[in-house]
Amino acid sequence: MTAAAPLPETETQDILAEMSRVIRCEAEALQMLAGGLGAPAAEAVRLIREAPGRVIVTGMGKSGHVARKVAATFASTGTPAQFVHPAEASHGDLGMIAPGDVILAISNSGETAELADMLTYAGRFDIPVIAVTKAPGSSLGRQAEIVLALPDAPEACPMGRAPTSSTTASLAFGDALAVALMGARGFAEETFHAYHPGGRLGAQLLTVAALMHEGAALPVVTPQTPMSDGILEITAKGFGVAAVVEEGRLTGIITDGDLRRHLAGLLDRTAGEIATGSPLTIAPGALASEALALMNARKISSLFVVEGAAVVGLIHIHDCLRAGVA
Repeated sequence: MTAAAPLPETETQDILAEMSRVIRCEAEALQMLAGGLGAPAAEAVRLIREAPGRVIVTGMGKSGHVARKVAATFASTGTPAQFVHPAEASHGDLGMIAPGDVILAISNSGETAELADMLTYAGRFDIPVIAVTKAPGSSLGRQAEIVLALPDAPEACPMGRAPTSSTTASLAFGDALAVALMGARGFAEETFHAYHPGGRLGAQLLTVAALMHEGAALPVVTPQTPMSDGILEITAKGFGVAAVVEEGRLTGIITDGDLRRHLAGLLDRTAGEIATGSPLTIAPGALASEALALMNARKISSLFVVEGAAVVGLIHIHDCLRAGVA
């Protein structure tokens, strides 16, 4: 395949200048949006937080694409949500909307004809509507309980027609609502993992407790254990270490390094005599990524997991790598 000839420098500069203009135009729209937030935005967060049902996000055309993404962001951050296509709603999908839900309708003009049946349905069943529109006085704005006004910013399209700045602002408004609701609901990192169990993000949010070995799998000896038995315990459990536990408390660990340092007369000693005191440990609620960072920093391959002073588990570097933690 023959490589295409590079663009002339002047044409390259013209293209980059136009792309920069579009980005600046949309960035200005976002600045206007951020500066124009008021009480209705906070009221929208309150209404959604207190609703017993879901957020039904809807929109037509480009606004519909934005609405799908906003619904997905709500759902993944602790606010139950669903996208309903306004045209399909008129052909049976209105049944997806129930009392207790809140409708978040996105329409730049506020005159999207396909929204009419959904708005009528909302009024009939007393379902509140939040409008995201540039025209508060539009049909949508007049029927909504709360109007979130988009900034009166020009579209980045040179003809001023293709939805560009308006869709960027709509998307940002949806993200702002979703993230504000995370804080309002006290949405924690542990909950976030429950909604994102797969992929790299899920792996980054795994806790030590989810990966650690426990119970009979743990290599444990007492300070009085003869090292002949201690070596058997280390070998049998296969982690290259053993916890030295006295009266339920971790008092030290035995590593391969300890065995090498006390090689002379090793079998004549007890576990307590050769153990390393004050070992590095980690809590079961810590992130597995923290455990991996500790092991890498200290050039060790495992950590005992301690709750209070009791050993409750062991996490190995291979456990983190197998789970995709990095």
